[in-house]
Amino acid sequence: MTPRALLSRLPFRARLAAAIAGLFLLTGIALLAFVVILARYGTAQQADGISVTYGDASTTRAPTFEPVRPTRPDRTSPAVDDVAMIEKIEKTVQAVQDTALRQMVLWSGVGLLVMAQVAGLIGWWLAGRALRPVASMTEAARRISEQNLHQRLSLTGSDDELHRLADTFDSMLDRLERAFESQRRFVANASHELKTPLAAQRTTLQVGLADPLPASLVDVREDLLTTNHEAEQLINALLLLARSDRGLDEPENVDLTAVARLVTAELFSQASAHGVHVDLSADTPLVVRGDAVLLRHLLTNVIRNAIQYNRPGGDVRVQLDITTVTVTNTGSRVPAERIPDLFEPFRRLDADRTATTGHGLGLSIAASIAEAHHAALTAQPGPEGGLAVTLCFP
Repeated sequence: MTPRALLSRLPFRARLAAAIAGLFLLTGIALLAFVVILARYGTAQQADGISVTYGDASTTRAPTFEPVRPTRPDRTSPAVDDVAMIEKIEKTVQAVQDTALRQMVLWSGVGLLVMAQVAGLIGWWLAGRALRPVASMTEAARRISEQNLHQRLSLTGSDDELHRLADTFDSMLDRLERAFESQRRFVANASHELKTPLAAQRTTLQVGLADPLPASLVDVREDLLTTNHEAEQLINALLLLARSDRGLDEPENVDLTAVARLVTAELFSQASAHGVHVDLSADTPLVVRGDAVLLRHLLTNVIRNAIQYNRPGGDVRVQLDITTVTVTNTGSRVPAERIPDLFEPFRRLDADRTATTGHGLGLSIAASIAEAHHAALTAQPGPEGGLAVTLCFP
């Protein structure tokens, strides 16, 4: 893994603290190099400017003439001694200068590393202080959902970038709350405005075209009543889809095992008409948190689909365990790449899924209800044909 990739995996707070420590270290190294170069240059200039005085001929007494004595051949003259002394002094000064520079570089480097760590810790603390409003906004955003869109961040403090970001987020929540309220009103109004005319139409057909009727009108009446019934079913399915997309209002504990038994009992006549055997097995009770009406519709849609798209004499197996519900049938083989299309509204695989029965909304409604309950609804081809639909709760 490259250093860039490793650094990108660190939290933003750690990266910010590391950047502060690294910047401090780089500037400290540059400052230390600058001081060392100037110190070496300055001491060299000072050493070159030092003058050594050995005496002045005008201020000394005139030497007295004494008898010349023979000198020893191994005795060093004063001039040679002075030159040696100067060289010794220069070497000493150079050694002192080198030692001082080395000690300065050593201890300055140690101090720089220590201070870089201190700067990193201070940077970590400052980053935490600076990012505290961001953390509070993140936590508030996690708490806010469709059921509590009235909550706001309401960030206090100076009018800076973070404060403006929080105000923008609050404005977005205002627009979302108005949109959800508008959707709720639409669903409530549509439930009455759309179903009432259909009910009146059905009553009119039943009363106005009551028996006795000419034989030519009997089939017309039955077709109109069938169309009316299908329209009611479609509207109910769309309203149920809109309700499940809106989320849960007041979740409660639901015994899904009892719901499954009730649904299989209700669909027994339909399964018998298709020549399909439905088998329910539940090893342990499955109790989940959610909406009992929506969960009942979910199981009804999934099990009805398994009955409707099955072969004559086929089987439907409904199995419940601690966290999952699995519904399998023995219908025709379904290509794995076409399974995602089953969860799209008004989508069917082939001519077997005709428009004469159903509207292609069963599994899409089931998937929406599962999402509202934070559950996962998946499907895969069965080993002997058909589908194996699994509903997994957290």
